[in-house]
Amino acid sequence: MQGTFALSRLITRHAVEGAHGVVAAQSRLAAEIGAGVLTKGGNAVDAAIATSFALGVIEPWNSGIGGFGCLLAQAPGGGRAEGVDFGPLAPAGLDPALYPLRQEGGGDLFGWPAVEGDRNLEGPSSWCAPTYLQGLGLAHERLGSLPWAELVAPAVELAEAGLEVDWYASLLIGTAAQALYRHPTSAARFLKDGFPPAPAWSGESASMPLPELAATLRLVRDEGWRTLLNGTLKGRFLDDVRGLGGNIGERDLLDGSARPVSPLVGSYRKMTVATMPGLFGGITLQAALRRLEGRAIGGGDLPDADAYAAYADALASAFAERIETLGDVAGDPPDPGCTSHLSVIDAEGGMVALTQTLLSPFGSKVLLPETGILMNNGIMWFDPEPGRPNSMAPAKRPLANMCPVLATGPDANLALGASGGRRILPALLQILSFLTDHFMPIEEALAQPRLDVAGDGLVTLDARLADEVADRLGPRYRLRRLKPLTYPLLFACPTAVLEDRADGRRYGMAEPMHPWADAVAED
Repeated sequence: MQGTFALSRLITRHAVEGAHGVVAAQSRLAAEIGAGVLTKGGNAVDAAIATSFALGVIEPWNSGIGGFGCLLAQAPGGGRAEGVDFGPLAPAGLDPALYPLRQEGGGDLFGWPAVEGDRNLEGPSSWCAPTYLQGLGLAHERLGSLPWAELVAPAVELAEAGLEVDWYASLLIGTAAQALYRHPTSAARFLKDGFPPAPAWSGESASMPLPELAATLRLVRDEGWRTLLNGTLKGRFLDDVRGLGGNIGERDLLDGSARPVSPLVGSYRKMTVATMPGLFGGITLQAALRRLEGRAIGGGDLPDADAYAAYADALASAFAERIETLGDVAGDPPDPGCTSHLSVIDAEGGMVALTQTLLSPFGSKVLLPETGILMNNGIMWFDPEPGRPNSMAPAKRPLANMCPVLATGPDANLALGASGGRRILPALLQILSFLTDHFMPIEEALAQPRLDVAGDGLVTLDARLADEVADRLGPRYRLRRLKPLTYPLLFACPTAVLEDRADGRRYGMAEPMHPWADAVAED
């Protein structure tokens, strides 16, 4: 057998298989809710919306009403794809002069120059306009089929029951406890006497109350997504913002509304690949795929050292182009995967890939007191140094790494995406290659060891890869070899669904190292 690692060292889980729809998400419970919507006759967009709202309650540190995202939807049978851009947007009242640079080095995920007081990273000065509700609302109006209230209702029930505190939730709250402690409303909700919660030693279920979020979600259910634009939630939200000294105003809620977009369409081998256009990661993924397509790899065997060298070269070159033309900067971000991605395929073959985020874990670390909304820190996505393509400015959109993917071809249709900041693109490129160049089943493609390219000459190798890979890459890149971990997820957290065109069966799979992630088939 050719290849670069021993099969006995493969960490995997079984892919879910079904003749009808499948939902894959970073929480099995959220995926079950989405699959339940499919069972009721909902389409892929309906299931994605219900799963999305559920994720905002189950893993509030990753995404929710205070954040943003982007979505790609494919009509059944490989029909026309549509996109919804509800990415971050700087407030109209933002003043770049209020973010003076410190003399010492960068302090964020992206290697930007550091800002005095980390005002771009934490607190009300780090907020972008929350576009999440507008995004899901637009997707529902254009592409949904079931009533809006039915899709929000499961999230309301989850919030009323409270956040379940198991070992993983305790770990993630604990990693942010020091920052959460600096913000009274966040400390009051997520910490107990200044300490993160711990699961009950007896094994009994423990939960954290979320009464303010439950009330907000009831408004979203009953008044619709426009409640943040012109309903009851608008007044409560703006009162919260003003009370904490934020600069998001009524204009930002309207101007920050989502917009429909046409996907960026390219190809890889026999697959047509659709990604988000504009400042998301899609343009860079498409560039890397074009570079990779010129390399002779694959043929059915496991990827060898030459294949991994081709991945590294394609990604490094595409990142260099991104830096030069879009203003991003290289860096090795210690991002633990503080985003959520979900993938859906329905009974008719319609697909959705949806990525949503608060950016950093717990976003700005600020919980709004009346509405229970955890706010993003989207200003962190801007370069704080003036005069650069991605420098901050009022009402401006920054670069973002989110990269949902839809791929269609003669053999399979695929919805794919990941969380993990800058690690997203390397993971998606390799998974697409594993599926198309090496003919792997989806569960093997997501379990196959990967490398990560940071964009600054550093390549991180999964320690299970053979020495031949390091020998091949060592002369041209700085290397490090790390074991895959549950936390942090060093090689991104992908989720995917796939339709086999030959037999019409649908499959779903999630990152094996994530303890909550899973796929669920329609009953």
